[in-house]
Amino acid sequence: MKHCLVVDDSRVIRKVARKILEELSFDISEAEDGRIALDACRQKMPDAILLDWNMPNMSGIEFLRALRKEAGGEHPIVVFCTTENDMDRISEALSAGANEYIMKPFDRDIIEAKFTEAGLV
Repeated sequence: MKHCLVVDDSRVIRKVARKILEELSFDISEAEDGRIALDACRQKMPDAILLDWNMPNMSGIEFLRALRKEAGGEHPIVVFCTTENDMDRISEALSAGANEYIMKPFDRDIIEAKFTEAGLV
């Protein structure tokens, strides 16, 4: 079973994402900020990461840059999931190593489509 780390400071978003991804046969772990997520990745690198941008302690973009420097950090498929819709932000995320970018609010169809495009489903 593929493992997805859901990183978002909103418990509600993590809960909704967990439900959708579990229905898509993912094993899920959660982190409420980038620092906790980076520690989790150092313990066990996930196959995929659903990542928020704006979080306390370490933002999503800071986490992504740090992740890609970690041993094995080039492997997870990273899907940014955020309210940030400015083209400069999207370009910044993709340049930093994001594989996909989706906007909040999301639904099952959007998550399934992006994870399928990325070869995870």
